[in-house]
This record gives sequence, C-alpha cells and structure tokens, in this order.
Amino acid sequence: MPDRLPNAVSTEKMRHRALSRWDNEGGATLGGHEEGMSSGAQSEVPPLTNVELVQLRVRVIALENLVISLLVHSPDRQLDLVREMASYISPRPGFTPHHLTLRAAAEMIHLVERAAHFRDLPPS
Repeated sequence: MPDRLPNAVSTEKMRHRALSRWDNEGGATLGGHEEGMSSGAQSEVPPLTNVELVQLRVRVIALENLVISLLVHSPDRQLDLVREMASYISPRPGFTPHHLTLRAAAEMIHLVERAAHFRDLPPS
C-alpha cells in the first residue's frame, strides 16, 4: 500500500490543477494567466453573429452526444470520477457560488445519468 500513495498524491495534484483552471476559462494557460494578451485585447474580439452562435450550439450538442457515448462504455470508476469532479467544482466553503459553475456541475451529473440509460440496453 505505501507504494501506491505517491501515485495517488500525484493524481490528486493533477486533478486539482486541471479543475482549478475552470475558474478562469477563456484562454487561461497552465500558469493561470493569459499569455500574449493585454487586458484590452478582450474588447477587440467582435461579438459572435447569430450564424456563429447556431454553429457553436450544434457543435456543443454533438460533443455532448459524443461524451455520452463514451460514458456508456466507461467503467464504474470513471463514472464515479466524473461525479467526484462535479462535486469538486461545486461551491466550496468560503467561495461565492457562481451560477455557471453550478450549472456545469449539474450538467456533468446529467451526462452520466443520460449515459446510464444506454448502459442497460442490450447490443443491437
């Protein structure tokens, strides 16, 4: 058992680093800051057109369905990990709840639940 502890610690550190970046999405790098962008660069990006928003929505729907299909054949430990990550990104003591973070965590659980419906189906 002692030889498994360093691996568990490094896995936990990697998970923590990956999840901590979620708080500053939008170009943040591993270091937690945006490289090569001044603070005014965000205002230079033109707003998305309706066509671009529709295309983005289509891509998100496709990605959701791909994730569900991957979760269908995932081992139980992987599904537990998704649930654990969702609970990790939920508001922690001392942090202000952010509605997008809450919705993201709920959506992760929802994807696992949607995949569960297909796990019980016999192969066609």
